[in-house]
Amino acid sequence: MATVNDNYPKSNQNDLSDEQLKALALQNYKQTEVKQSKFPTEIIELPSRGVFYAAGSHLASGKVEMKYMTAREEDILTSTSLIKQGVVLDKLFQSLIVSPINYDELLVGDKNAIMIAARVLGYGKEYEVEITDPFSPDDKQKVIIDLTTIQPKEYDFDSITPNQTEFEITLPTSKRQLTFRLMTHGLDKQIQSEIKANLKLTKSTGINKELTTRLKYLITSIDGIRDRQKINNFVDNELFAADSRFLRDEMKKLTPDMDMTFVFTSNATGESQVMEVPMDVSFFWPKS
Repeated sequence: MATVNDNYPKSNQNDLSDEQLKALALQNYKQTEVKQSKFPTEIIELPSRGVFYAAGSHLASGKVEMKYMTAREEDILTSTSLIKQGVVLDKLFQSLIVSPINYDELLVGDKNAIMIAARVLGYGKEYEVEITDPFSPDDKQKVIIDLTTIQPKEYDFDSITPNQTEFEITLPTSKRQLTFRLMTHGLDKQIQSEIKANLKLTKSTGINKELTTRLKYLITSIDGIRDRQKINNFVDNELFAADSRFLRDEMKKLTPDMDMTFVFTSNATGESQVMEVPMDVSFFWPKS
């Protein structure tokens, strides 16, 4: 069982880069602009409840204010340049969020809640998809999913101390003690940047190091040692496969998120099955 450790430094505005401070200033300006124009907004409850953010973070409230989508946001969604860069949805979410948050701090599960909210505020709660019937594989069935029924996963918040951002576990095979943090948007950006930088090496060796790269960024100490080189060496040369799987399972279990499942009922057989909500192009680009 993981326990919480608060040795990981809390973030504040002194830790922010110039780019992040500029983004916060823009968020503050947008908040004033939206309130002055009395533009309709909604308060979105985050699956983390704000528990995993530092006390000084705006995200510690567990809520984010978002405005309804306008034609300006549709310009973002249809931007070929942003689509090619792979940042179109992040630009959309940042445009819709009114609260002056540090977007890089967002946990991936909270970002999923913002994604669902953005779709509902933009194009409504009904999401129509075509699914291959698992009970009748030759048939495809159109299904309308009510996105407002997607709720946060069950989570034992009583075991978590508020405003602490690091977890401590003992690996079952090696008995090594390590601490790790949960994935945020900012960490994911750094990971994707490193993976992209190593693309040539990946092509030449045929080995995709995404798994170990992620672990190197998420592990914050080994046996109390926080030296980054030693952590990297541990992941590359000392982390047993069984311990790696255990660690990833713990990370998944401890990450608050949305329950992205629905009950599919076959028109052909009447049988039902819980399935993942499919995320195809129509999620943010619905057919007119």
